[in-house]
Amino acid sequence: MKTLIGALAALLSALPLAGGAAWAADGRITIVAAENFYGSVAAEIGGDRVVVNSILSSPDQDPHLFEVSPAVIRQVAAAQLVLYNGADYDPWMVKLVAVTARPGRVAIVAADLRNARPGDNPHLWYDPATMPTVARALAAALTAIDPNGAGGYAARLSAFLASLEPLNEKIAAIRDKYAGVPVTASEPVFGDMASALKLDMRNQRFQLAIMNDTEPSARDLAAVERDLRSHAVRAFFYNKQATTELVRHLLDIAHAAHVPVVGVTETEPAGLSYPQWMLMQLEQTERALAGPSS
Repeated sequence: MKTLIGALAALLSALPLAGGAAWAADGRITIVAAENFYGSVAAEIGGDRVVVNSILSSPDQDPHLFEVSPAVIRQVAAAQLVLYNGADYDPWMVKLVAVTARPGRVAIVAADLRNARPGDNPHLWYDPATMPTVARALAAALTAIDPNGAGGYAARLSAFLASLEPLNEKIAAIRDKYAGVPVTASEPVFGDMASALKLDMRNQRFQLAIMNDTEPSARDLAAVERDLRSHAVRAFFYNKQATTELVRHLLDIAHAAHVPVVGVTETEPAGLSYPQWMLMQLEQTERALAGPSS
């Protein structure tokens, strides 16, 4: 890690950094989000008074394999507001923010807002309480930076919170109908949403091993295979951006046993807002819980 910090510091020494608040050439506030779902919310709250760059945005990219580039360093160095997940999900961003520290920069960390710590499930955006909290923090931070835009920030915050209502209604409907239904997953990406739905998420030791890129125990792997083959679970959730050979093996078992599978992602698909993305995955979940696919 010291080597990484040293390399970043050397790269930054060659970058032209202006002091004070960082504004785009057209006067807009510059925001850098580590993940594109936070970036899309920042764009919704900020409107035409901000310019937002999201670092992790490709649906084909495994976020855990991300490597920092000079272009990313420049983006973070120039930002007036940075927004990231925390809880050890994006440790590279923590280092970048530290080595590009500048007066007046604001950092919003979802994990800090949600009192999440390293070791907790870091996929905080699947917790229905996270995005309203982040959106409110964004509106407050932008108002402090740009008081003249306060009315617009407040109005767009209200609109964003209203856009979450169909999502909350779908969560309540699934929870009322399927609370306690057993499910399993390749890793805990969907874990916080499964908790909100009151689903009985099984095989969590196995999921943690996959998330942490460690070898799951033979016993834990056998338990997942048994749950799928015996149809002891109603659905199998998997991370579409991290389909290892082992995950593909489990998908094959699920398909053979006619256990519905639900693919979830760690980045927001292009063309969808955060509520649309979550609602799409919830609709897939609802169909899976309703029974085996044909």
